[in-house]
Parts: sequence; structure tokens; C-alpha cells
Amino acid sequence: MSYTLPGQTATQVAGQIQLANFQNPAGMNSIGGNLYLPTDASGQPTVAAPGGTEGLGTLMQGYQEQSNVSVVNEFINLIAAQRGYEANSKVVKAADEMYQQVNNIAQ
Repeated sequence: MSYTLPGQTATQVAGQIQLANFQNPAGMNSIGGNLYLPTDASGQPTVAAPGGTEGLGTLMQGYQEQSNVSVVNEFINLIAAQRGYEANSKVVKAADEMYQQVNNIAQ
């Protein structure tokens, strides 16, 4: 990875992005914010530069990563949340009507 400072023509080397692969990625410890720590269950990482012979993958400039969100699952979750909201609003409406009737009886 390299960069060029404003007003200069020579490129500066910033470093090399490394990729890591684990024998058991499901064994990693999630610490939140899409950050993970290796554990004994995940094993030690194989670390290499992108595009190397290790087969860890490549990096391409100017491309957007693919989403790991399942549209179908998220849509189902949205429908379930909406149905839950509707049920809760009906409970609140029924409770409000009961309180109105109690107030009318008490008067």
C-alpha cells in the first residue's frame, strides 16, 4: 500500500494489508463492533498478504464488499416486529377502554 503526499511526486510506502484465516472461525470470541479475538477453539491464524499462494483471497481497489445480511431474514424480522407492535397497541387500546369504563362506573 502506498500514498503520495500533496506537492510531491514520489510515493511513500505505508505498509502491507494482511489477511488472516482461522481453522475454526466460529470459535472466535466476539467483542462487539464486528471485532473478534482468537481463542483456543479458533486456533492460530494463518496470516499472509492478499493474492499470495496461501489462497486467502485478494483485495481490489474501488470495489464495495458484499453484504453479509440476509434480506429474507431481515424482512421476516421486520414483519415479526410489526406484528408485535400491532399486538401491543391492541393491548394498550383494550386497557384504555377498560379504564374508561371503570371511570364511568365510579362516577
